[in-house]
Amino acid sequence: MKKDITMHKNTFVKGAFITTFGIVLTKILGVLYVIPFHSVIGDEGGALYGYAYTVYLFFLSITTAGIPLAISRLVSEYQTLGYYQVKKRAFVLGKKLSAFLGVFSFLLVFLLAPFLAKMILGNVSDAKHLEDVVFVLRIVSTCFLFAPILSVYRGYFEGHRIMSPPSISQVLEQLVRVSIILIGCLFIKHYFLGKVRLAVGIALIGGTIGAFVSYFYLVDKYFKNKARFSEKIRDVNEPIITNKTILKKIVIYAVPFIMIDIFKSFYNYIDMFTVVKGLVHYAHYSSVEAETIYSMLSTWAQKFNMIVLSVSSGIIVSLIPNLTESILKEKDDDINQKICMSFQMIFYICIPITLGVCFLSVPIWNLFYGESIYGPSVLSFYIFVGLISSLFTTIVVILQTLKDYRSVFITLIIGVFIKLCFNIRLLVIFNSLGLPPYYGFIAATLLGYLSSFIVGLLILKKKYHVNFEEVLKNLIDIICGSLLMIFILIVIRFAIPISSNVRFYNLFIILIYGVVGAFVYFYYCYRTNLTKKIFGNHFFERIMRIVMKK
Repeated sequence: MKKDITMHKNTFVKGAFITTFGIVLTKILGVLYVIPFHSVIGDEGGALYGYAYTVYLFFLSITTAGIPLAISRLVSEYQTLGYYQVKKRAFVLGKKLSAFLGVFSFLLVFLLAPFLAKMILGNVSDAKHLEDVVFVLRIVSTCFLFAPILSVYRGYFEGHRIMSPPSISQVLEQLVRVSIILIGCLFIKHYFLGKVRLAVGIALIGGTIGAFVSYFYLVDKYFKNKARFSEKIRDVNEPIITNKTILKKIVIYAVPFIMIDIFKSFYNYIDMFTVVKGLVHYAHYSSVEAETIYSMLSTWAQKFNMIVLSVSSGIIVSLIPNLTESILKEKDDDINQKICMSFQMIFYICIPITLGVCFLSVPIWNLFYGESIYGPSVLSFYIFVGLISSLFTTIVVILQTLKDYRSVFITLIIGVFIKLCFNIRLLVIFNSLGLPPYYGFIAATLLGYLSSFIVGLLILKKKYHVNFEEVLKNLIDIICGSLLMIFILIVIRFAIPISSNVRFYNLFIILIYGVVGAFVYFYYCYRTNLTKKIFGNHFFERIMRIVMKK
């Protein structure tokens, strides 16, 4: 039994590592292009991009967010039960459903763009940008023609626990997107200086072309792996399952995932409708300053949060099929272990990254965006949203995989309700205390996600008897290692300046502090056997062999 659990643990860790690596690499590529992109569009374009991206994420939640994870779970379930023909029909039905939702969302956003633009801008000054907002909304709507069906192919691969092609497709998609943005920025800078709207449009159409290229890559890989998809691990008499039943199951599995992303989008929507107006009316910022800060929250600081969030995304992709298999086989110990491992892996990777970005917020911001009055302070606090959001997403996905939909909606509603209630209130409180008022919006987001996470933990503990004792012990070690890392960096600060007025000197500062910080943290984890305790002996030994070879 112990050997079986260890084998499953290694499979889960390997899958999580592959998907996480792919997603993190994708997000790093997504961060690197912002230096030339920001130099072309500035904070004004950042706000414009943020408006389009917020609407895009909301509709993407409906068309894409739930379906790949639902297909992944359904494929894993039918594969485990030996229902191979039903599995294939589920894949076909998933493609048809996603194609319909994609076309519907494209038409909806494209046709309602003027109405959505008026809702976003309201009566605040800068309403002259109405046409610009309509333009970027219509551009971003084209992505819905390819992204949904692409996501189904990724879910099909992941359901078979074939993690490399989906990860490569994400990297390919981002490479194409970044290349188009860089070429577009260079072209606009030389021939259409000042055309912010055009630059934002090129950045958004880059996402559509990236999804198009990635889709054909996965289709090619699908045909090359057809024999592997047809392999039978069990020989059973398949029951008669109608298309209606399969479609119903896809919807049931997908809706909670869709709701997760929709509720997360509500956080962005609340900010979109309150940040600019709140800063102007309650903190007496000018509309230009308020839009600048909004662009930092919605676009520029968010880029670094995506790196932290990508860790949980990779773990979740591997967790769903593995956890589904354990649930179907009623292996309670295995379920408990995989749930605890998920949180430990997120803590192990995300806590030191979050604290490191917080500590280095000034050189990071100066390198990517240039010197700013508000930028570093926004990033130093906003990066914690990435950490808490990762934990929030993971616990909601776990509850969904356990089919506890009631608990899923309770946790989601509690978080959004707290965000809605405290967004403006905390702005006023922070402002009255002499602290940056925009911290109020960030604090409200943290409170919302943290409340959902705590409620989810209590449900897992009381209802499903998940034992978090080992997680807590390792968390204490992770925090100690992270704090030791920050302490050493503070000491180094007396010898090496934390930032430079010369923009690209900040790169060397970040590299020096980053290498030292990573060494201190991982050495601490090595000496305390923390890495081995979390990832297991097999994975640890493989990593050590690779390190020793080098």
